[in-house]
Amino acid sequence: MRWLKVWLIIGILVGAIVPAGLSMAASNTTTTTNTGNLPPEIDNTTQEQAVAEHIITAIEKLSNLTGRILGRIQLPDNSSIMKQYQMAEEYKGAAINAYNEGDYCKAITDGIIAMHHYRVILQRVKVGRNKLRERLPAEVERMKGYFRMAERIIAAAQRQGIDVGNATQLLNQTEKAYRTVLDDIKAKNFDKAKTDLETARNLKAQLDTALGRIRRELAYHNARGIVNAFLEKGGRAIKLTQQVIERANKTGRNTTELQKRLKAFQSVYEQVKELAGQGNYTGALNVIMNNIRPIKSFYMAMEFLRRQAGEKEIQEKMRNVRVFLHEIGVHIKKDARALGELHKRGIDTRKAELQLKTAVQEFKLGFELLRHGKPAEAKAHFAITLNLLHQVDEFILQHG
Repeated sequence: MRWLKVWLIIGILVGAIVPAGLSMAASNTTTTTNTGNLPPEIDNTTQEQAVAEHIITAIEKLSNLTGRILGRIQLPDNSSIMKQYQMAEEYKGAAINAYNEGDYCKAITDGIIAMHHYRVILQRVKVGRNKLRERLPAEVERMKGYFRMAERIIAAAQRQGIDVGNATQLLNQTEKAYRTVLDDIKAKNFDKAKTDLETARNLKAQLDTALGRIRRELAYHNARGIVNAFLEKGGRAIKLTQQVIERANKTGRNTTELQKRLKAFQSVYEQVKELAGQGNYTGALNVIMNNIRPIKSFYMAMEFLRRQAGEKEIQEKMRNVRVFLHEIGVHIKKDARALGELHKRGIDTRKAELQLKTAVQEFKLGFELLRHGKPAEAKAHFAITLNLLHQVDEFILQHG
């Protein structure tokens, strides 16, 4: 009975060693851990020797199977999976040596430990493949937007007579490479998908470099317009921030961080303004590009102030919900008419129209939440509505 239990344990270990759903085939043949039915009786050998022999056969098959799989995925030697594999191989070697020396008890012990390490490896490979199956399609889908952006940049540069070099060729090659990855996934060839993904990413890195150069060329080609837009927008932002700081100081609020960011931005702004006044728009653009961090930091603070103002405006107007809803509705209609007039004049209003459309959607969501007795959740959507409407208003004022 004791040896029947041992055989049962070995059978379970061998049968469960390969995770279900993991494709193990390295060729047209199929490898399995099924070692055949055990003999009904054991002749001319000890029970220990029979068990040891069964385990040795199993771990040799597992070793070959695992080696082929790891050979295809090409992991670094210091990875945890490769460390597990090294341990499995060491215990396999020890088990075989013990068996050859007649130490069947040690062969069984070391063999079972080797089997455990092989199982850990195969389970991790299965998990890795599942993650790959989920992650790769999402990455390929995201790349569609990247390719559209790249096409616009290249087209804009070509319209202005800028040499785009091999950017078009790289774009086509990168798109094709990502389509290949998608085909690999559909065919469930995940080893090939992983290899092809590396190729696609390398091509994208080259395309990024090419697009970066084109962007810089475009920027310098349009330096005057970019600098003037920076000065116009920056001037309004400085005035608004100064007003906010002045009001905040009267109420005792801490404005140290805001003043710090404003000071850094003003320093950049004055340099750009001085160079632009001299007609040196290239130099002015260089100042902007070399100071992206303080510029972004300042506008992040401005966005925070905008959100705070929107929340305060909501709190004030929500005291009379009926009036608030009516005012927002009127505001949306006025902006829609104004954008229509600008469009008739040939002004590109697509971005503002999208902002207005999103504002309407947020307004509807807020209204539905109010109807269901959830004013706190509604306020969040109304805050987004007001923020978007303010941006549309700025666009209308700039072009009106």
